[in-house]
Amino acid sequence: MTPHRTAFLRGLLAALPMVVVVGPFALLFGVVATEAGLNVAETMLFSVSVFAGASQFAALQTMQENAPVLVVLATALAVNLRMVMYSVTLAPHFGELPLRSRALMAYFLVDQSFATTMAEIDRRPAMTAQEKRAVFFGAVVAVAPLWFLASLAGALIGRAIPPDYALDFALPITFLAMVAPMLRSLPHLAAAGVSILLSLLLAGMPYGTGLLVAASIAMAAGAGLERWLEGRRA
Repeated sequence: MTPHRTAFLRGLLAALPMVVVVGPFALLFGVVATEAGLNVAETMLFSVSVFAGASQFAALQTMQENAPVLVVLATALAVNLRMVMYSVTLAPHFGELPLRSRALMAYFLVDQSFATTMAEIDRRPAMTAQEKRAVFFGAVVAVAPLWFLASLAGALIGRAIPPDYALDFALPITFLAMVAPMLRSLPHLAAAGVSILLSLLLAGMPYGTGLLVAASIAMAAGAGLERWLEGRRA
């Protein structure tokens, strides 16, 4: 087996445990989208064009609250700002790849593909850019088809799913499983703590704008603490 195929399989196998929560999460999105008034075609267009679960849920929530379009877009953008940090982290590893590869990877960059790829890079830093790309798309194959199919299933089933199933457990579990191992430094912990505290304190703000404020302040707090620590070390 070629190194590329081996790397692809490693990425696929590493991401497989994540399907336990990706499936219910996507199914829940399909259900919530239809309950919010979207039809099946609109739900799938939303899911395929955005392909960012937490951002999609945030946008749906603000849409249900009749928030202005700018608030809907700003909320979805704030939730997905972590993708900028993901991109900055991955860029040194994939800069030599063709533009078409990097563009496709940008579309499929989600928490699962990022976490799987970075974990594999940490374990095997000597991999070539092509092997790292294979790991990335191995993770994508594990989660992306399931996301689309489960979203479709949720949209088709709609309100037929009893509320007792409590599929909304998938969102917090997914983020806890992926984010917790990445909190490796004091600035990371500070940003996480500030975001949690402010999100709770500002939960009463209209249209979920408390999330925007909490995210902005938390990122600033983490960055400020990191600069201060770097200054002390220097």
